[in-house]
Amino acid sequence: MNSGTLTGAASECRKTTATCSCRETCEGSGSTNIKTSPGSSTAKGRYQKTMLENGIRIVTEKIPGQRSISMGLLIDAGPRNEAAGKNGLAHLAEHAMFCGTSSRSATQIARLMDEAGGHMGAFTARDFTCYYATVLDDYLPYALDLLGDILLNSIFPPDRLEREKIAILREIETACDMPAVCSHDLLKALAWPEHPLGRSIAGLPETVGSLSRDDVIYFVHEHYLPDRLVVAAAGNVDHEDFVAQVQDAFWRMMGQSRPEIMYLPAYRSGMTLKHMPVSQYYFSMGIRAPRYSDPDRYGMHILNNILGGGISSRLYRRVREKHGVVYHIGSEYHAYREDGMLVVEGCTAPENILQVLSMVVEELAKLISGIQQIDAEELWKTKMQLRGQHLISGESTNTRMNRIAAQELYFNRQISDEEILTAIEAISIKKLQSLAENTLGNALGQTAIAVVGPQAPDRFKSLTVEELLLEPQKREVI
Repeated sequence: MNSGTLTGAASECRKTTATCSCRETCEGSGSTNIKTSPGSSTAKGRYQKTMLENGIRIVTEKIPGQRSISMGLLIDAGPRNEAAGKNGLAHLAEHAMFCGTSSRSATQIARLMDEAGGHMGAFTARDFTCYYATVLDDYLPYALDLLGDILLNSIFPPDRLEREKIAILREIETACDMPAVCSHDLLKALAWPEHPLGRSIAGLPETVGSLSRDDVIYFVHEHYLPDRLVVAAAGNVDHEDFVAQVQDAFWRMMGQSRPEIMYLPAYRSGMTLKHMPVSQYYFSMGIRAPRYSDPDRYGMHILNNILGGGISSRLYRRVREKHGVVYHIGSEYHAYREDGMLVVEGCTAPENILQVLSMVVEELAKLISGIQQIDAEELWKTKMQLRGQHLISGESTNTRMNRIAAQELYFNRQISDEEILTAIEAISIKKLQSLAENTLGNALGQTAIAVVGPQAPDRFKSLTVEELLLEPQKREVI
């Protein structure tokens, strides 16, 4: 869900079409619960919330001066809910929703989406599935009716479903042709081997090929339930009118989901190499980090930004500007419901891969140990950068909708811009150093690394993570 740096974001998108994209969630906001009884409403400035009697949560944010409205249906179900051997089922179910309903064919759905003049579609993330639309305010009832029809009345025609499976197989093959995407997927699979976070969102060819229409129907009936649905809208929206329209569209949705057991997944370190006929080496290095709702999430965003969040970051200045051994290098903080990861990614020539990985480890070690301490100017610059990114991205109705939907899903309340920016401003150098030492420092010894590229030199092929982590201690810092 692409909603800005600090509230319900997306870090990668494998495919984007009129109906689908696979996305990663990365980010966090604040955390205090707000309880509402069935049919009750809550208001806070431009933000309002209502819970329907069947359990659907509706959140809106009115933005003055807008003609557009962005609307999203966030389903608390995704790859994390797939049974063993059913990898890719949540993604297939998302595709299947556009294959036809009891009153509209797939062609009619596609035509209606285009006629709206805005943008409608869906994506699957690791923690959830989202169906969305951005349209002029005149088209809101029309778009909501279409998405309601898709969620409640899809019939999953067998012939269309088989064609969607073939399309997903092509999607998987396309991703395998992209070394940067491939290295990232390998990293997640290596680090979380026994958990849904380590699975491919799109699935594997063998699992997707074995999925049936009954699998899709069972998954939807089990997880597409009112207490798992958040309906959000931002823009020129009237809350009471929108609530009435959601009631009309979803009054038949009934049922209650079974409680889920959350657990911290095991995290495995190591290195994995994959050969591809490309000229460069693409690498992804992951260190365990706080989960989405952790109180230290804002500090992690600042540490990430200092390390590799822009062209003034430590990694970019040293590896790209000073030594010129990469074209691209950067870091991102990926956070999910149960765990998180600080990811450093880039690409370099084969003869430089060991040097680049060693420099990344060195910069991490200097940040964690305080050898190169964060100074007041560096912290101020980072805070200003995060503030600007957050406020600029928030000028989009789609971003605002994504933020309030994700906040409701993860925290059951709104976290205002003021609260977020105040929390960031309050973080001190001492707090950051403690976070780096106690959180990242303890995790550095369990680093996971995935590399995709041409045949590696023997020294690199035999290198272990433990040896790589010792490299900075064997020579002077470059």
